[in-house]
Amino acid sequence: MKKNLLLFIAFGYSMTIQAQSVSEMRAPGFETSAKDEIAANHYLSGSNYLDYDRQLTTKALTPAPKGYVPFYMSHYGRHGSRWLINEKDYTLPINILKDARMAGKLTPLGEETLKKLEAFFPTTIKRLGDLTTVGERQHHGIGKRMTQNFPEIFKAPNVKIDARSTTVFRCILSMIAECEELTAANPTAQIHNDVSESLQYYLNQPWDGIVKKLGKKTGEQDNKTYRQKYTHPERLMRTLFNDEAWVRDNIASGDFMRQLFDVATNMQSHDTDIEFFSLFTDEEIYDQWRIRNIRWYLDYGPSPVAEQKMPFSQRNLLKNIIETADTVTQTQATLRFGHEVCVMPLACLLELDNCGIAVTNLDELDKYWRNYRIFPMGCNIQLIFYKPKKGNGDILVKALLNEREAYMPAKTDNWPYYKWQDLRQYYLDKLAKFDAENEKTN
Repeated sequence: MKKNLLLFIAFGYSMTIQAQSVSEMRAPGFETSAKDEIAANHYLSGSNYLDYDRQLTTKALTPAPKGYVPFYMSHYGRHGSRWLINEKDYTLPINILKDARMAGKLTPLGEETLKKLEAFFPTTIKRLGDLTTVGERQHHGIGKRMTQNFPEIFKAPNVKIDARSTTVFRCILSMIAECEELTAANPTAQIHNDVSESLQYYLNQPWDGIVKKLGKKTGEQDNKTYRQKYTHPERLMRTLFNDEAWVRDNIASGDFMRQLFDVATNMQSHDTDIEFFSLFTDEEIYDQWRIRNIRWYLDYGPSPVAEQKMPFSQRNLLKNIIETADTVTQTQATLRFGHEVCVMPLACLLELDNCGIAVTNLDELDKYWRNYRIFPMGCNIQLIFYKPKKGNGDILVKALLNEREAYMPAKTDNWPYYKWQDLRQYYLDKLAKFDAENEKTN
């Protein structure tokens, strides 16, 4: 019975799954609740700020099928850890605490929190959005493990590696860090690096003109509802401020709590002893993560609220993956570097593990879909292609999501290996169906 359930989950949770069947199952790897996982590892609550090296542990990779050898990797990866993007991400909580200090309304803990924020702020000047040393280290680790896991590819004499990045500096530097490890492992590697606006249409799909078309805005009311439902700032306000009436009259407590939480979760992007997780209880940390888990699911995931359209924002990227794989004639690798707003919908479009699941009851979303499994800083999808060592035979492929072997939407008797021809046709049919339906409505 258990075996049959796992097979159903692995091969059946496509974009068409109904909420009724979702409520009756739990995917492989979801045996532990998100609440318990986050309580054991607060860093997971960072969602897209999660340090790649602090995510869930990985298992040893399954050996290649007998008689097969890896010969090609197709990859898309997000840049590594970074500073927050907007100066206001740091200054808004600082200014609120400074106003309270001037009014004599801070508790000792409030004073300590302000001092820590003010001590860290100078490091952010002219660094907003930049790759941090933690982010650089993540990509060195990923690149090194690529060479260790797949020496047949990356240590092959004169292997050709095509590495392309979006035009954002943190992505370019992430690409460089990985390529440095590939060169160190194989000085004969022929690496071509490319950065160009001409690549943006699939490396970082422009949103102008397609967001409205895909229905992204349909989740706004749900986002607002769950922000309010899971934000309970009262206890935190009492620990930071000594006058509840002043807080009520001068601070939007919910917004302040969420802003401070963003700073807290992104501190893992830096080599620093400054931390803010201790300001929050386990329950508050879990609730703040739930808000963000729902928001990302509605905005970029396969949410029925948005008619399950958002993963198709990466249709150009999937088409590029297929077209590039079709042209491979020798051992090589195609590496692409971009952003989490591409990795997450691509993982959903590929239906890796539970990424493509449809859930209508958002209160139960984290039973089946957890953003920290998909898009930490440095997140990546690696498709590894295998061919027979001798003679002719099926080309096989397996998917690694953040270096963990993932289920894919096809039948196989040799998981995690699938026939590429089956998957290729499945994805082409899926894209063609979407294009046809989308054309009818426009």
